[in-house]
Amino acid sequence: MHPPKVSFEFFPPKTLEASFRLWDTVQTLAPLEPRFVSVTYGAGGTTRQLTREAVETLQGHSGLNVAAHLTCVDATRSETLAIADQFAAAGVREIVALRGDPAKGSGPFQPHPEGFADSCALVQALAERGDFTLRVGAYPEAHPEATDDQADVRWLKRKFDAGADEAITQFFFDTDSFLRFRDRCAAAGIDKPIIPGILPIENWAAARRFAVSCGTSIPAWMDTAFHNAQRDGHCDLLATAIATEQCSTLMEQGVKDLHFYTLNRPELTRDICHALGVTPQVALRDVA
Repeated sequence: MHPPKVSFEFFPPKTLEASFRLWDTVQTLAPLEPRFVSVTYGAGGTTRQLTREAVETLQGHSGLNVAAHLTCVDATRSETLAIADQFAAAGVREIVALRGDPAKGSGPFQPHPEGFADSCALVQALAERGDFTLRVGAYPEAHPEATDDQADVRWLKRKFDAGADEAITQFFFDTDSFLRFRDRCAAAGIDKPIIPGILPIENWAAARRFAVSCGTSIPAWMDTAFHNAQRDGHCDLLATAIATEQCSTLMEQGVKDLHFYTLNRPELTRDICHALGVTPQVALRDVA
C-alpha cells in the first residue's frame, strides 16, 4: 500500500509568539511535501486580515502550495472578490471556499445584504474568474443545520456543480461515517475527490467540546481511553495510535489523500504521517 498524499491546515497567528509557532509548524511539516497547506478564516471573518497576511507570507517564503480560506460572512460580494484578487496577485492559486460561521453569539448565519447568499454562490463567482483551484467543505455526519439525512450530499453536489474541484470533510472519529457518506455521494453522481479531514487529538477535553459543537459523533470508548491515558501519561501515544489506525483503515478502503487539522501543533501530525509511511523527502548526496 502506497503512502497517502497529505495536506495540512494552519490557522493565522494573533500574537508574535503564535507567529513563531506557525513558522515552527511549517518547518516541521514542509519536509513531508504536502500537496497544499491551507490557512483558516475565523468565525465571522474575524481573522480576515491575519489570514491574508499569513497566506501571503507562506506563499512568498515557505515554498509550499498555499490555499487560502475565503468565506461569505459579513462582507459584500465586491469585498470578498477583492480579497480573492489580492490572493491571486500574491501568487496564490488555491482557495478553500466556505460559507463560514457567524461570530460567536450572533445567532444563525445571515447573508450580508450585498454579499454571497451561500458557499455555492461564492464558488460559482470564483470559478467564473478561472484563477483558482477550488476546494469546499463536506460533512460526513450531518451539519448542525442539515434538514435531513441527504441534505449534506445535495449541498456538496451543488458546490461541485458550481465549479468546485475537491472537497475536504469536517473531522470525524467514526471512520464508517466517512465511508457511508462517500458511498451516498457516489450514488448521487458525485465523482470528484472528497478528502477526509483528520484531527490529531492534542487535548481530549477541547477536542470533545469541539466535536459536540460540530455534531461529530463520539464513540463511547474514547472517553474511557483518554481518561486512562491521561492518568498514565500516555495521551500522545493514544492519539497517535487512534489517528494512525483511522488513516490506515481509510487507505485500505481506497483513500489516497488525507487532510490534517494541525492546530499549529505539528508533532502529532508528523508522527502520524511517519507511521503511515509519509517521511521527509531528502535527496541523497552523490558519493564519489
